[in-house]
Amino acid sequence: MRRALSRKPRDQRTKAKGLRLFVAGVYGFLFAPIVVLVLFSFNDSKRNATWQGFTLRWYNELFHDGPVLDALFLTLKIAVLATILATIFGALGAYALTRYKFRGSGLYNGAIYVPLVIPEIVFAVALLSGFNAAGIIPSFKTIIIAHVAFMLSFVIVVVRSRMAGFDRTLEEAAMDLGANEIQTFVYVTLPFMMPGILAGSLLAFVLSFDDFVITFFNSGVGNTTLPLKVYSMVKFGVTPEINAISVFMLLVSSLLLLATYKLQGGPPTITVRAPGEE
Repeated sequence: MRRALSRKPRDQRTKAKGLRLFVAGVYGFLFAPIVVLVLFSFNDSKRNATWQGFTLRWYNELFHDGPVLDALFLTLKIAVLATILATIFGALGAYALTRYKFRGSGLYNGAIYVPLVIPEIVFAVALLSGFNAAGIIPSFKTIIIAHVAFMLSFVIVVVRSRMAGFDRTLEEAAMDLGANEIQTFVYVTLPFMMPGILAGSLLAFVLSFDDFVITFFNSGVGNTTLPLKVYSMVKFGVTPEINAISVFMLLVSSLLLLATYKLQGGPPTITVRAPGEE
């Protein structure tokens, strides 16, 4: 009996150690290419075949490359505009779908997840077909519309998940204190929604900033975003400057996703105020 009891904890420790090694191997397999990418962005050689020393010149060339900076500014402009529109419409849509029941609301609730599950290239081709059918030439405006259409579902899902834990008695308490519907929404509902709105907007910005497929099909001529610029540069070979651009995009996306995670995990702060109270 004593041998069996002593063997059991030892077996559990062995299994736990094996599980940790397995998880470490999986993460190593996933992140090894990223580590190599970051490492060779500092390589003092125009080729990625061999390591010839540490340098920062590729980052210096990156931030002095006119076409790359133009592509970056265009990407940021598109991402900001599309994020603002997607956040406004997404937050209102999430509020309506969570708060009200109307004819066809179940269908709308299900349709929200369609852009999340279908292949991105199918969504991009569908948008392009819609623009062609409407006689709209791909341009800067079509990129904005396509990005908003793609990001809208993500914003709605994030804000709805936030609204799922909302206590309606807080609104009732505000109205008992004399607040009208607008004041209740501004001082009670909106502060509760705000972490979800900010998280959804950051997620939408990341999706727009990194998007290639939808932009590629709906950009038209003269609207080269940073992902499209990287694609055109890769055709001539992967250079350390491309690695530097990729590291920059990876850093921006990682920071925004981290901020999104923090916002979603933070507790809500609700302040009920009487009308006219500052």
